[in-house]
Amino acid sequence: MHVESLIADVIAILVLVFAFYLPRHKRKELAVALLGVNVGVLAVTAALSQTNVGAGLGLGLFGVLSIIRLRSDELKQHEIAYYFASLTIGLVGGLTELPIVITASLMVLIVMVLGVADIAIISRSTVNMTMTLDRALPKEENVREYVEDISGRKIKELSVTHIDLVNDKTVVDVRFLP
Repeated sequence: MHVESLIADVIAILVLVFAFYLPRHKRKELAVALLGVNVGVLAVTAALSQTNVGAGLGLGLFGVLSIIRLRSDELKQHEIAYYFASLTIGLVGGLTELPIVITASLMVLIVMVLGVADIAIISRSTVNMTMTLDRALPKEENVREYVEDISGRKIKELSVTHIDLVNDKTVVDVRFLP
């Protein structure tokens, strides 16, 4: 692995995590995961690029890492985007055949696209909340009415994720207008 690629990777992942993700979403445990995954993928990619192992094995390992991580915790869509950006930055950084200009340019592109796409104007156009209601409401119109009543807010989007008739609970994912 070239030292320049390592430096570019470190700068890209630090900007992604500490300049964009943490200030906006404040989930420290995912920040640690983003850093760890990036370094792990960087190391595996760099090691694989120094051997005669085919690209299929490398992509297979990449897929396994993704599936294991994504199935172990419930992530929101923007968190998945950060997660894959972290993986991709590590993958690009570990490819020794790429010239540093291309490596750094791809990393900058990944970080900047995610940074711009996740600005407050775009991602905060609604307020997202998961709510556990103290009653089982099988009809969506009843859920909508009840949530608007208890929250005092207008709902933009509502999705019932779980109804427990035995314990009299309903879990909903709600997007409120600002």
